[in-house]
Amino acid sequence: MALISLRVSDEVAAEFSAFAATQGGKSALLRRLIAEALAEPVPRISVLPVGRPEKVTVRFRESEMRQLAEVSHRRGMTRTGWIVALVRSRLGSPVQHSPSEHEALRAIVRELNRIGGNINQIARAANASVLQGRAVEPDVPAIQEAKRVIEKELAQLRNALNGNADYWDGRR
Repeated sequence: MALISLRVSDEVAAEFSAFAATQGGKSALLRRLIAEALAEPVPRISVLPVGRPEKVTVRFRESEMRQLAEVSHRRGMTRTGWIVALVRSRLGSPVQHSPSEHEALRAIVRELNRIGGNINQIARAANASVLQGRAVEPDVPAIQEAKRVIEKELAQLRNALNGNADYWDGRR
């Protein structure tokens, strides 16, 4: 199997890692993107904005305007930015995250990477013990603690994505 590698800025790498975490991992996402690029072009709405922005006027009731202000403020976005993010998500663009959500996702990805590293170390130690003929005694409290940490990180991930352009509606 061939290996493809490339260099990108640290910022792009961090953003790609955060996005790839929602798509089955970096390798899976890259394989899918390459396969899609080599497949027959499928007509669809362009993900990248093309052309100059144009103004659209939308009318909301007073109560809806208050709700828009509250929701967008909680997300650290302007009302317009939040509405644009919702519309773009429905047009096929990637989910739009607020700056605080980006940071939360980066922190979650870092923690999940640490957990993955720990699991690899545990598997290596267990395999080495078996090869040396020693029985592997599971450390139940450590396993329960790891489970608690993973559940906490998943809850934080759900919170970061909660209400984000209908992320959990099954489209992704």
